[in-house]
Amino acid sequence: MRFAVSMLSVLGIASIIGTVLKQNEPYENYIIKFGQFWFSFFEKLGLYDVYHSGWFLIILLFLVISTSLCIYRNSPLMVKEWKTFKEQATEKSLKAFSHQHTYPYASLENSQENIKQQLLAFLKAKGFTYKLKSQADGSELIAAKAGTHQRLGYIFTHAAIVIICFGGLLDGNLPFKVQEMLGHKRIETLDIPESEVPAVSRLGIHNPSFRANMTLPEGMSDNVAFVRVRDGYLVQDLPFRIALKDFRIEHYATGQPKSFESDIVITDPDLKEPITRTISVNHPLIHKGIAIYQSDFQDGGTKLSFKVWDIFAKTNQPSMLEGAIFQKGILGGGGTADKANQALKVEYNDFRKFNIINLSADGKGKPQNVGPNITYKLRDAQGQAKEYVNYMQPLQIDGKHYFISGMRETVQDDFQYLRIPVDDDFSLDGFMHFKAVMLDESKYKEIASRLAKVAVGKGKGKDSSAVQTQFEDSVVQIMRTFAMGGYNKVAQVIEKNVPEAEREMAAKTYIRMINLAAFEAYNLARTLDKKPLLVNNAQTQTLIQDSLNAFSDMFFYGAPYYLQLDQFEHKEASGLQLTKSPGQKWVYLGSTLLVLGIFAMMYIRERRIWLTLKPASQQLHFAMSSNRKNLDFEQEFNLYREQIKHLLT
Repeated sequence: MRFAVSMLSVLGIASIIGTVLKQNEPYENYIIKFGQFWFSFFEKLGLYDVYHSGWFLIILLFLVISTSLCIYRNSPLMVKEWKTFKEQATEKSLKAFSHQHTYPYASLENSQENIKQQLLAFLKAKGFTYKLKSQADGSELIAAKAGTHQRLGYIFTHAAIVIICFGGLLDGNLPFKVQEMLGHKRIETLDIPESEVPAVSRLGIHNPSFRANMTLPEGMSDNVAFVRVRDGYLVQDLPFRIALKDFRIEHYATGQPKSFESDIVITDPDLKEPITRTISVNHPLIHKGIAIYQSDFQDGGTKLSFKVWDIFAKTNQPSMLEGAIFQKGILGGGGTADKANQALKVEYNDFRKFNIINLSADGKGKPQNVGPNITYKLRDAQGQAKEYVNYMQPLQIDGKHYFISGMRETVQDDFQYLRIPVDDDFSLDGFMHFKAVMLDESKYKEIASRLAKVAVGKGKGKDSSAVQTQFEDSVVQIMRTFAMGGYNKVAQVIEKNVPEAEREMAAKTYIRMINLAAFEAYNLARTLDKKPLLVNNAQTQTLIQDSLNAFSDMFFYGAPYYLQLDQFEHKEASGLQLTKSPGQKWVYLGSTLLVLGIFAMMYIRERRIWLTLKPASQQLHFAMSSNRKNLDFEQEFNLYREQIKHLLT
């Protein structure tokens, strides 16, 4: 008994873990969440798929067998106790009860038959059933009972444990585990098309239980689903085909999803006509014992159009690139010695039309929809990839608007963001044209000349000309240094060439000159674009500083290309979960029995009364017992004792 209770406690804890910890997620998610050490530890315990782990199923099997034997051994006695009135109780044993009383009735005018009838009416009024038995000495025993259904609580509770565990075994995918142990089935770990998955990694249509997922883009159909197992998957064949006619989603004013539903069509060879139904969250369609749930939604292959900016090129015009989610493309000219010009493979991973973000500085503001974003990877010839997320529209941060692009090298890392300030048309063009001028060494002389006229003035003479030339050369050198690596490169030059005591002053001078040169470069870019020049005020200085920061951060961006999402043709896909769970009804039945059994054992009190009429001594003996002798029983005994006394008098 103690061991069985311990096993039930283990199951309870495991069920809590299986509820709190999301099950059957890709292993990468668990590595990010727990780290490599705890990931490996939890994997060995089978916590990522608790309900199908070997130790969980063994405990279920043990409880089914042991509890069934317990029921088989004890139920006959329980049923016997439930049925019997215990009319075989002797006078000696009844007088040994702690709750008993004897009434004389020598002076009573009533006959013994009348007394018996009054006692029987009393018992019936109190909800007791009774049985009469005549004794050898002429006395008569009335044995009564109430609440003996409490005995059934034991049977119901134990039967509930067996039924629930049996239901868990039915849904435990035991056939697959046996086939895997025998080598007849193997988990597929490679990312290959479904049609290429071998038969050893497929489950037939007669598989007794499974929980699988299917993603259907609008207008598409399929007759297979995917079962996540550990670090791989299995392909589950279906006895019918599911087609997605339409997917609809409603949003709140903030952009958060409100509700979503799918119009699906079931085509089954066993049906004369297809079945058309609308499913939504918590309103599944059940066909051939397979429940089709509306699980989630994702992108279904949205078509994308990009402006591709070469951020290290002197040109200020983008090229165009077309793609679609889940497809791949190529960037660059392909394999030159210059790494910046090597061909990169673009992998379009995800598109989100709505993104709800809290952009307030203190985090207490109201989340808002900041518009679409695109997630993609750029993979080099060596197979190394960096992941990017780009927002289509400018985001307002601290009262200023920026185009935002995040980059990370591994999924464990947080995104590092490049913030590019918008121009007066809320576009990228202003910065990209400024960037082109800052990278074009042929423009440095003109920028330096403009600065020299302001800083040195229009003085005459050999000395003035020499100072101006020296100043221009310094500006050109600083711009050349900044164009090679931003602020980081300038810091390296200062550290290498300037004494430590003078570095702080030199850094301030360099930064001041870079800011002045950047102002002239921005105005030169606007002149080339035939736009009015910027006025040197606080707003302009902020724009210049943000532009310089973005220019410097480009060298840490990890790729020579910035993909600006220009247009898209949204295509959605419905996420369906398909569940075949023969043990579900058994679990529901067991849960019902468990509630009834616990209620019976906790709230039904078994009480027994023995009333012995003795004509010879003209006495009535009253004895009472209960399976729980608590305060309620004491009060009930005292009440019945007085009521019987009143009845006799």
